[in-house]
Amino acid sequence: MANPTCHRIPDLAAKLYEDMIFVRRFLERVDTLYRQGHVHGPAHLGLGQEAIAVGVGSVLTAQDYSIGTYRGHAHALARGASPEAILRELLGRAGGICGGKGGSMHITSVEHGYYGSYAIVGAHLPIAVGLAWASRIKKTDQVTVCFFGDGAVNIGAFHEAVNLAAIWRLPIVFVCENNQYMEYTPISAVIPTDRPAADKASSYGLAAITVDGNDVGAVREVIGEVAAAARRGDGPALVEAETYRLKGHSVADAGAYRPAEEVERWKARDPLLRQRAVLTSHGVAESTLDEIDARVRSEISALAEKVLSAPSADPADAWTDVWSDGSWQWRN
Repeated sequence: MANPTCHRIPDLAAKLYEDMIFVRRFLERVDTLYRQGHVHGPAHLGLGQEAIAVGVGSVLTAQDYSIGTYRGHAHALARGASPEAILRELLGRAGGICGGKGGSMHITSVEHGYYGSYAIVGAHLPIAVGLAWASRIKKTDQVTVCFFGDGAVNIGAFHEAVNLAAIWRLPIVFVCENNQYMEYTPISAVIPTDRPAADKASSYGLAAITVDGNDVGAVREVIGEVAAAARRGDGPALVEAETYRLKGHSVADAGAYRPAEEVERWKARDPLLRQRAVLTSHGVAESTLDEIDARVRSEISALAEKVLSAPSADPADAWTDVWSDGSWQWRN
């Protein structure tokens, strides 16, 4: 999924489009599987936010770090994590990316540089600073990208993390996915400024950077620039990507609190439609794009069938991966 090698505009644009299509169809299938009773526990999907994960993932190297929230499926996929292992995790199957024990909110693939999805709002920002600090200690050129939602800017850990990163000039890019809502409440109802993250940047000596989070090319360009600067030792960046989740806060949320005209307005800005327009403007046939979508749908269907037939995770494994030194045994 991550790091396309094609550099000509149509080829690169097509790669980004296909990656976003894959994420969208994957999440749509998770939505369906949840409603069929196959996914247990809450599932928070980033339908409509695919351009951010894919755009960021396309500029990171295999050695870079990224870390995110409970809405992190796309972020893991964009770093190259196995779709099958992620789906097995969501369905509690053997071979899940976290052994079938973490579920939807704790997708992690250290192997691919994705250091986890975190269920507690804002709790992962200090962890991301730790990753960036580790890069500084090791004297590598690794960059850490930390994704968080607009609601996290009201969490103390956000301010502490950005402040420390700025003081130490760490190689980290904070990416606020402003999807307009903190669970059921519009972010505009609890923030006195227009831009919940960008308008706070100056407090830490950082530039106020915003990007259209539904334009994958724009995301790629902006993150590419600030990541390169961080890699050079120029310090952190705080980027606010404006986007919209097309469905509710979680799969169980109908999202009825959102005005219908608002939803329709944002549907017209769907990142897949935007990128499709880019491709057709470069001469790519609509039929070619339809074929990509059909192929991806077929791949996702086959994947779902395979995972549904897989055995459940062994309950005995619940006692593994608890404490690395085995100290959990004292409880017995």
